[in-house]
This record gives sequence, C-alpha cells and structure tokens, in this order.
Amino acid sequence: MKQLSKTRNIGISAHIDSGKTTLTERILFYTDKIHKIEEVRGGGSGAKMDHMDLEREKGITITSAATTVHWKGSEGKGITFAEGDQKDIKINIIDTPGHVDFTVEVERSLRVLDGAVLVLCGVAGVQSQSITVDRQMKRYRVPRLAFINKMDRMGANAYNAAKSLREKLGLNAVMVQIPIGYEDTFNGVVDLITMQAVYFDGPNGEKLRREAIPPELHDKAREYRVKMLDALSEYDEQMMEDILEEKEISEETIHKAIYKGVNSLQLVPTFCGSAFKNRAVQLLLDGVARYLPSPLSCEGPKAKGENNEEIALDPVADKMLVCMAFKITDEQFGQLTYTRIYQGTLRKGETIYNTRTGKKVRVGRIVRMNSNDRENIDEASAGDIVAMIGVDCASGDTFVDDESSKVSCEGIHVPIPVIELSIRAKDKDQQVKMSKGLQRFVREDPTFHVFTDEESAETRIAGMGELHLEIYVERLKREYGAEVEVGAPQVNYRETITTETKFDYTHKKQTGGSGQFGQVVGRIRPLADTDKETEDQVYKFNNSIKGGVIPGEFIGSCDKGFQDVMNKGPLAAFPMINVEVFLEDGKSHDVDSSDIAFRIASRMAMRNAVKNAGAALLEPIMKVEVETPDEYQGFVIGDLSSRRGVIQGSETSDNNDTVINAQVPLSSMFGYSTDLRSGTAGKASYTMEFSHYAQCPRDVEEKVKKDRQDKLAERD
Repeated sequence: MKQLSKTRNIGISAHIDSGKTTLTERILFYTDKIHKIEEVRGGGSGAKMDHMDLEREKGITITSAATTVHWKGSEGKGITFAEGDQKDIKINIIDTPGHVDFTVEVERSLRVLDGAVLVLCGVAGVQSQSITVDRQMKRYRVPRLAFINKMDRMGANAYNAAKSLREKLGLNAVMVQIPIGYEDTFNGVVDLITMQAVYFDGPNGEKLRREAIPPELHDKAREYRVKMLDALSEYDEQMMEDILEEKEISEETIHKAIYKGVNSLQLVPTFCGSAFKNRAVQLLLDGVARYLPSPLSCEGPKAKGENNEEIALDPVADKMLVCMAFKITDEQFGQLTYTRIYQGTLRKGETIYNTRTGKKVRVGRIVRMNSNDRENIDEASAGDIVAMIGVDCASGDTFVDDESSKVSCEGIHVPIPVIELSIRAKDKDQQVKMSKGLQRFVREDPTFHVFTDEESAETRIAGMGELHLEIYVERLKREYGAEVEVGAPQVNYRETITTETKFDYTHKKQTGGSGQFGQVVGRIRPLADTDKETEDQVYKFNNSIKGGVIPGEFIGSCDKGFQDVMNKGPLAAFPMINVEVFLEDGKSHDVDSSDIAFRIASRMAMRNAVKNAGAALLEPIMKVEVETPDEYQGFVIGDLSSRRGVIQGSETSDNNDTVINAQVPLSSMFGYSTDLRSGTAGKASYTMEFSHYAQCPRDVEEKVKKDRQDKLAERD
C-alpha cells in the first residue's frame, strides 16, 4: 500500500505540435531513463517515444507509447509532501498523439489513467484539439495539470494562454508560476509558492538555481500570488481566515490546497516553460508528484457485474485480479497487450480468464514498457500499467483470475468513422499480405474498419480522416511489403429518420410441422440529443413489454431483428444512426413462437416503419480551424463558404494571425490543403476534426442517391 501511494499513472495530451513528445523526452532525461536528448525532428535517431519510422519521418506521434520513470524531486532529494515525508515517485507515463485522426489513442489512454498533463503552445494557447482532449478528460473525470510550453517562441504569452484555458475550456486555471523574460529572453520562472526565481543551468538545463525574484517582476509576482492564494482559499477554510488576517501562508498549506482542488476536478494548476530549451520541466514533475493522485487516492475505478450492477474495485494486491487490456499491437513474437491492473496481482506463468469470451489464457511474459524497449518482470500489482506478450484478446477486454467471475470494466467511447476508400492488392501474393496487415490493424485500432462492399465486391477501409488511412496504407507497404492500390476517398454518409412512427407486424408461417408465430407492436423515433449517451449514437432499444405478452427469452431476438435493419437505410443503403425503438406490445404462441419468428417479425416491422418515418440522408460535418495572415482572411472565408461551410467566428491570435472557425461538410474538404497553400502562398495552416452528422441539402441527397444507383447498375 505504501508503494502504491508513490505511483502516478499519467498521460501527456495536447493539440498537435504543442511539444508533448519533446516534453516527454526531457522527462526521460531528467529521470535518468535516457542519457542523451534526441529531437522529434532533425538528425539523430529521433525522440525515444516516437519509435515508428513513420513518426520520425513525419515529426508527429501516431500511436501512444508508454514508459515508467522514477522521480526524486527537482533537488534530487525526493518530494516533500504536506505530511513531511520524502518520496521517490514512480511515474507511469503515456505519450499520446495530438492529431485528431488518432484521437482514439488519447481516448483509451485516458480511460486507464489517474491524472494527466494538458500541454498548450505558449503562442496559440487553446486550439481545436485542446478542446477535444479536454472533453475526453472530463468524460473520464481525469484530474489534470496544465503546462504552457514553447515560452521561447516569438509571440509566446503565458498569461493569455492561461486566460484561454479559463475562457475556452471553462477551467479554473490558476498560475502557480510566471515566466522570467519572454520569447528569446525567456530563461526561468518565478515560483509563486516559494516566491523565488528559478533558473536552469548546465548544457541541458539540469541544474536548478534559486535566487531572489528580479526587481522588475516583484509587483507582477505579488499580484499573481494574491490571485493564486485567493483561488486556493476555496479549498482550505483556515487559509481563507489566515489571508483575511494577513498571516503568512506556509508552503505546506498551499500544496495541500492545490492537491485538494486538483483531485476534486475543480482546479487546474498552470505551469509554464520550454521543453525544447530545457526550462522548467523539473518543476512540472514536482507538480505531478505532489498534486496528481495515486491509484489509492484517485476516484475509485468501477466495473460491471454479471447483471450489469456496478462494482467498486479496490486497488490492493491481495484481492481477485481485475485488469483491462486497453491497447494491443501485433508483433513478431505475438500480440503485445497493454494492461492496466485495477485490483489484485498479475503473475507470470499463471492462468487468467477473459470475461468477454470466457476463455482461459496463460500469461507467458509480462514486460514493463519504455517506448519500444521492454523489461521482463515476474509480476505486477494493482495500480500498475504493464504489457502482456502472447495473450490473444481484443482492446477493452477484462481479465480476472477467478473463472466464475463475470466482472467487466467499462469500455471506451469509439467515434464513428467518417471517411473510407477502396483498397486493392496487385496480385494474389500481395492480397495475402494485405489481408494479414488489415486484420492486425483492425485489432489494434477500434476506429479503423475493413469491410467488403456488397455492390462492388471490393475491399474498403474506413477511418477518422485522410491522414489516418494514409498512415495505414503506408504501414501495409512498409511492414508487410504489400503493394496496394487505393481509390479516391469517399464520404461515409449515414441515414436516419425524422418522425415518430408506429409499427404492428405479425409473422405467421405454417409449414407441415410446427409453424412460426410472433407479433411485435411499438414505435420508432429519432434519438433526441438529450437522450444520446454519446455523439451520434447508432441505436437505442427500450423494452416496454408488460405482463409477459412476449416471453423474456424472445426479447433479445426482437432487439437483434430491429438492429438487422440498421445496417442498410431505405434511401441509398447507407447504415442508419440515431434511431430509438420502443417495443411495447405483442403476442406469442406456446408452440409456434421461437427466436427466429420474433427476429423476422421485428426485422419486417422495423423495415416498414423506417420507410414511413421520413428517412433522411446525413453527411459528416467537420470542425475546421484555419490560421492565416490577415491579408488572406477574405480568401479563406470565401473559399470555405464556397465549400458549403458555415463560418462560426474569427479571432486574432497572439502572433496577430487570424484564426477562422467554421463547420464544413467533409465531402467539400478533399484537396483543401493544396488549395489553401496555393491561395495563401503557403502561409496558412488548418486543422480539421469530426463534429457531427447533419442532414444533406436536397440536391446533395439526390446526387448521392444517383451515384449509388449508377454504381449498382455498373455491377449488374
């Protein structure tokens, strides 16, 4: 238990190009995990956490990577807590991608972490992906610290970045440091807790030097310390009284108040620095150790029992094992399964049980990951994040060591893929390689889908964006030697209903022996926004049967029958979403009723109801953020408008560029990067992420329907 209190499980998340991987590289260096700093871009072997060749070439993180470090404090003597003891803290870190196409990597990492560091660019502040990451952190109730990075860059402003945390994300962001200098003169921070200036000397900023605050920053430091203490006093009544009586507030009291605020999810302490210039990373690590929770003190993990009842898990080593596979990768020597242990102990050589499949598996090897390197270990206990080798399972599976247990950990939210393209191997040998690679990628990534188009019999892949699919096609070529040809990207349209419609269908069939009989009565309606558990939920079933008019053993078959129709809508045979079904009445027969009878009855009832429910075609709408010099603002707005975009607003960034926010149909965004570069002399940049599905205009709907009909005619 004492060892567990010294453990932190954290993620580092941010908008793309905010410096997450650079920050993690410095953390590895300052904790003696590596002895030479490599950069994300440039010469050398590349940053430790970007271990894929594609990551090093493109300078972005594609897949999350895990590592474990030990931190003895910025002074090298351990961390002093309010209770006065010194601790050497073990920190399990997951470095996550920033590009929105790989957002599921962030999603599943945050699902198993106890705390996080939200990294912001000191120039841009809160950006589009920062908003997405914030939403994910709130979904899983993850306490976090904020680190305003890149304070050495032109236009960096820590105060504006902290302000954007408050205004754009609604966070109670409180600065616990202010910068000394700015841009190329940034060389340290003022610690508002100790009221000291902290500088970072040595070739890699490894030596801390504490001095008096520079005279020109006295007033600013006092101003922001008052703001900090005022915000912290909400979490400590004694501090509030001491402030009113103008008493000196001790460092221990401040640390305690920050800890309480962070772990109540009501406070975000904000640090600043420059990972690239080796400034202030050590103080952020002190903050991680002091303020983020251990597995013992974090909000207790929950699981579901056999009857869907909620079960509280206890993070101790001597209870029944409960662990969750949250990320899998296939490798030369078998599947590598990243696992969070919530309860009990996982031991090498023991047998564990997959509660989803009911299968038992033997744990052959357990390893502790350091990016792509691994260290063999014999066991790991509650609160730890490790990897198992050779255990066959799917992402999200729960494992226990008691065969009779049906405990299941909560899964993750998986977004709907919005783009697809056809993929074809050049010959039969390449087809085998392609199939093997695609099977692996589907197992690894819940947002990557592979299917066969019924109309054309061609293989199609679907995902979250053009870059997402481009990376997997490139990986097929590099990792499997599969020469493939791809078609043009296609939009993943969806269908839905717009009005509530009743259904009443009886399936009755008499063949020589026992017949088939089943009647279902109820209604379907569009799934209201307030009823959605997630964005654009596909389907929701409500069993409102009373009095056993349909026996309980047939309810599941009714549900399956309704779902059968969701795969192909009535307009253009696209999958349907946002449909809610209420099964309210029906009839059964003692002899002739069966699972198949009720499934057929439900399928036909649903099919008829959907045709009368005002079917509509939906298209994916993307949230687009363009940053451009002011002189090109007119071009950008005009171009987005010509693509059926709706301008949401614009603002001036801290470097005097204009940031334009718009919502644009995905079908209009293909080739946008080329057009934007040519129209702005290469000076503008943009980010794009899925926002929601919206009803297509009539002309677009007719064109899509005609294209589908033409495609079917070509096949025939």
